[in-house]
Amino acid sequence: MIDVTENQHAQQDASDDTLQTLAQAAGLSVHWTDAAGRPHTVSDDTLRTVLAALGLPGDTPEQAAESLEKLAGEQHVLPPLVTARAGKPVDLPLALSAPRIAYRIELEDGSALTGEAERVDEHRARLPALSQPGYHRLEIAGKDVTLAVAPERSPSVPAAKQGHTWALAAQLYSLRRADGGGIGDFTALAQLAREAGAHGASGLAISPVHAAFGAHPDRYSPYAPSSRLFLNILFIDPAAVFGADKLAQAVAELELEDEIARLEALPLIDWVGVAKIRRAVLRHLFDRFPANASPDEVQDFKRFKERGGEALERHARFEVLQSLPEGGGAEGEGWRSWPSPLRDPRSESVARLSRQHADEVRFELFLQWLADRGLANAQREARAAGMSIGLIADLAVGTDPSGSHAWSRQNDILDRLSPGAPPDLFNTGGQGWGLTAFSPRAMRLNGYAAFIEMLRATLAHAGGVRIDHALGLQRLWLVPEGASPKEGVYLAFPFDDMMNLISLEAWRHDAVVIGENLGTVPEGFDDRIARAGMLGMSVLWFERSEDGGFRAPASWNVNNVAMSTTHDLPTIAGWWVGRDIDWRTKLDMLGDVDEAAQRAEREQDKQALWRAVAPQGGSLPAEAPIPEVLGLLAKTPAPLLILPIEDVLGVVEQPNLPATIDTHPNWRQRLDIPVEQLFADPSVVQRLAPILHTRTSP
Repeated sequence: MIDVTENQHAQQDASDDTLQTLAQAAGLSVHWTDAAGRPHTVSDDTLRTVLAALGLPGDTPEQAAESLEKLAGEQHVLPPLVTARAGKPVDLPLALSAPRIAYRIELEDGSALTGEAERVDEHRARLPALSQPGYHRLEIAGKDVTLAVAPERSPSVPAAKQGHTWALAAQLYSLRRADGGGIGDFTALAQLAREAGAHGASGLAISPVHAAFGAHPDRYSPYAPSSRLFLNILFIDPAAVFGADKLAQAVAELELEDEIARLEALPLIDWVGVAKIRRAVLRHLFDRFPANASPDEVQDFKRFKERGGEALERHARFEVLQSLPEGGGAEGEGWRSWPSPLRDPRSESVARLSRQHADEVRFELFLQWLADRGLANAQREARAAGMSIGLIADLAVGTDPSGSHAWSRQNDILDRLSPGAPPDLFNTGGQGWGLTAFSPRAMRLNGYAAFIEMLRATLAHAGGVRIDHALGLQRLWLVPEGASPKEGVYLAFPFDDMMNLISLEAWRHDAVVIGENLGTVPEGFDDRIARAGMLGMSVLWFERSEDGGFRAPASWNVNNVAMSTTHDLPTIAGWWVGRDIDWRTKLDMLGDVDEAAQRAEREQDKQALWRAVAPQGGSLPAEAPIPEVLGLLAKTPAPLLILPIEDVLGVVEQPNLPATIDTHPNWRQRLDIPVEQLFADPSVVQRLAPILHTRTSP
């Protein structure tokens, strides 16, 4: 007789084996090692949750076996799009019985190539290398697929200027200009681009300008947007199209002069107040459109709507629906709590409500048109000022799961899974960012259409892009909804395909690509992105030698951009006075670290930095030696130096303190000096002197 308990254990072991086999085949790391070197095994519950989000259920051994069979079948079938690198043979997942099979490739330029694919093994065929980048049409074995051939490397800083170029980095919302209305906008960005370009800057890196939530202006984090396809309409300058006179008339008729003056005088941005005023003014102008615009502008609006197509229409509908009582109203919890028919953007209920509120939908289209014009103008001004790169856009790692992008592209996202980070030495509890990301399986099955769409939207008006948490191109730590970040799992992503598409779109837009490669970096990741032409990031605070000192400029990575800091880290002035320690002490964020010990360590670090920037010695200065620090950065071999405007201005507060929301003024700080006066300020001139001396292109 077989013991029942033993039988149950045997069945459980079989279940675990099948589930783990499926998980590994789907790209999940069942076993992983933390920053302290401790091994971990992911729970079955987490594996099942992530597999279900991938469309590969594994609740029972039978389900897991079926999903495994389905996954194996997909991997041996030609997908709608195949990527490759120019100059390298193209491997195709194609099961062939014959040793060779005919193919035809129609290139983007209209020419055609024919030949025979070579059989590599029972599941793969190989095409000869192609030299011409582009999206080509491949016909083989009775199938018609897109062949996306990337250039050998992404565009980078022109070789003749490497070692000389520098760029300014700015949080767009923080910019101040005359009559700005309490927030930075695209006109302020254009002004800053003109000023920076006139002083030798090659680029201007900006915070994300992704679309936020019109019905929820209190959700203003640039890294938790509603959509990465469209723009934040609060950055619109109403006068840019309609002129200062019509804007002044609108403000007067709405009796908003005092409120605008109040918002402009605030030291921090009142996002809710700004949103209320800006939307009211823009609605006033919209109600008089097209009579208040030129025929060319009216036609431009029409063409913009046509180009935007279904994606733009869906975003506009979402913006209207989220504010309607039928969609939960402005106080709703997001589209997943809407009535079932409204959760489907293709439903008749959505179409009917959109027809009933056609004027409001058209207003949202109008807002996106104005935002697009504003950003496009800023890039034109940057190039006209002599910038070889111009604007460097920032692509957030994901979107808010309750936003427009997740609603309109439900088949492409990982539902109820958030990107984050496992526990490490700095965040012992791990991180869950409350976002959503693309599904790697869905991307492959859908021909990467949503990924390409996003890249094109990001690069539409930019000469470069910084990819937030670029490590996610290889793997993402995913945390199930409601779970602790410690209960996450690494999911592999199609790195080669995504890198090829990034390189191809960057080549088509002539754009520099920068990947944020900070954190727990997978082995070999930096080498892989360097070979593809993606620049990494070297940040001063992490450029330390084994003896605790700061590394000499010559030893910095030649494949990375050089930076003094990022939006998530202390500014030079803030670090020097320990402002980050002040905040963490105040908010009880020091953990097990003793405050006195941390301040003592900071004093030692200040001595080390002073030795690095002033080898002649001398006593430690009371104020941060910003010119000397920037001089050190200028001497690095980095092809591009990016200077946060906060360091150029000597700002103490950092834009964002990670792991906080309302307790620190994240994404609300405004600069003291208007952009039109920035480069005339004597202290700015002094700080920039080493950069202009060393880094200005000859």
